[in-house]
Amino acid sequence: MKVAIIGLGAVGGLIAARMAEAGHEVSALARGETLARVRERGLIVESAGRRTAARFAVSDDASTLGTQALVVIALKAPALAAVAPQLAPLLDDSTIVLPAMNGVPWWFMPATRPDEPPLASVDPGGRLLAALPLARTLGCVVHLACSSPEPGRIVHRVGEPAGGASARVDAVCAALASAAFQPEASADLRRELWYKLWGNMTLNPVSALTGAESSAILDDPLVNAFMVRTMAEAAAIGERIGCPIAQSGEERMGLARKLGSFKTSMLQDALAGRPIELDALVTAVHEIGKRVGVETPNIDALLGLTRLMAQQRGLYPRAC
Repeated sequence: MKVAIIGLGAVGGLIAARMAEAGHEVSALARGETLARVRERGLIVESAGRRTAARFAVSDDASTLGTQALVVIALKAPALAAVAPQLAPLLDDSTIVLPAMNGVPWWFMPATRPDEPPLASVDPGGRLLAALPLARTLGCVVHLACSSPEPGRIVHRVGEPAGGASARVDAVCAALASAAFQPEASADLRRELWYKLWGNMTLNPVSALTGAESSAILDDPLVNAFMVRTMAEAAAIGERIGCPIAQSGEERMGLARKLGSFKTSMLQDALAGRPIELDALVTAVHEIGKRVGVETPNIDALLGLTRLMAQQRGLYPRAC
């Protein structure tokens, strides 16, 4: 399969390296130091005591890569708006777009409510939906235990945005399986995406606000209780949009505790001075809650505090 990877961080880099090793025709869009290093020495992957250098075409100009069978978008959510219009040279009528990203994607509401406008928090003006139409897009939920520069194991769940089975889901799963991933076709991808979001939409921003690792956050009874209340609001929204969650917030926090103490991805971004994925993880949930009539005082507080912190540190745009 002819595959282009957009972004060569931990997720995108691991997908690119494994698919190239499996014999797929891989290329990638990258920039800056990543682009220079991959051109010079290949993409270095360290996993299970093995170090390899994957070589494939890499560019900062999509027009040099040609049309693709599969385009995997592995960017941080704040970067997608600027990149999406540049992807047109990769796409034809048969190209499949697979976003391997965190949070609520641009296709989430239009997939089942086509009469509603896209979410302003993740797709203002519908520009992403115009550049990356629903008909070309598959949904994807990524569960991984890796980080750059030491990738490890990655699991994909892939499905149609509106649910159900399809030949293109089977084709993408087969391509990923050939590259030593463990893909699972999902008949209800929106529900799985909401469940993952429900689990990390509190711990991520709280960690960025406080600078604390997960164990310290979970061990604080007041903070823990606040997160559980916030998750209850998100679960109520899920019920309204066809994404119910059977688990309790306390049970989900118990699972997080079993992972040991770690820095969330949002905390790592904040510490590194990178823009944080606040809109895809929290603002979109706040916006959907307003649309479906669910009161969200705890989500509102989390959003307001995190947004203000990020604006003060230059990690999130200030309101116009």
